[in-house]
Amino acid sequence: MLVLPAELTQVQASACVRMLVQGLSLETQAMVVADAAALTRFDSSALAVLLECRREALALGKTFAVKGLPERLRRLAGLYGVAELLPQPA
Repeated sequence: MLVLPAELTQVQASACVRMLVQGLSLETQAMVVADAAALTRFDSSALAVLLECRREALALGKTFAVKGLPERLRRLAGLYGVAELLPQPA
């Protein structure tokens, strides 16, 4: 499972993507789950980070889901038209 930090804004986005993509390479499960429950301070960069993780997971032949996405970020994903790309795990 990939765990997002409590703060994920434009300032942390690049470093966070690098860390999460590195973690993706260690994932042995067919489904990669990103845990966003810790997110308390974020901007739209958090969506960009999640979408990049999704792209990387799909490139590795894995599925991708997001657990604990804060409601405010879920609404932002809906506004940007990407909510369906960040499903909750089954």
